[in-house]
Amino acid sequence: MTPESVGPLSRPVSVERLPPEGLEETVVATPEECAALADDFKLPAIHALSARFRLTGTPRRVQVVGRIEASITQICVVTLNPFDSILEEDVEVDFAAPEHIGAEAPGHEGAEPPDEIVSGRIDLGALTAEFLALGLDPHPRKPGVAFTPEAADDKPDSPFAALGKLKRDE
Repeated sequence: MTPESVGPLSRPVSVERLPPEGLEETVVATPEECAALADDFKLPAIHALSARFRLTGTPRRVQVVGRIEASITQICVVTLNPFDSILEEDVEVDFAAPEHIGAEAPGHEGAEPPDEIVSGRIDLGALTAEFLALGLDPHPRKPGVAFTPEAADDKPDSPFAALGKLKRDE
């Protein structure tokens, strides 16, 4: 974990002395962090962002399970008007120390390889920001707004249509 790789939301948590019963952690973004993330994600605003995580495992292999919640403003791709929405994303990610990545195969076919535990730490802030980004709809629509393409017969006649009609009437 280097300063260059950490975004505006960083909450490193040491897993070197992870208790056997696990660890509960909460991330709450400050208004300044929300503004910086909104700028990064090209959103008009992030009003609130929080996450709750449960870390279990050992210092060499950790599972993080939790949920992020965000109150955001997006731009509707149909009307181009801003609208507020709530985003909720479940999180389930495995982490492993660098020397143990690949040593233990994931439990089922198609499973993601574990993320890396860097210097005995996991950055729950970066994980929160990552799952916020993954949860954003790339084509957000304001609730109740539907895109209805213009039908071919609804198009107004072109100026040349009148000329064509004159030519046919001759």
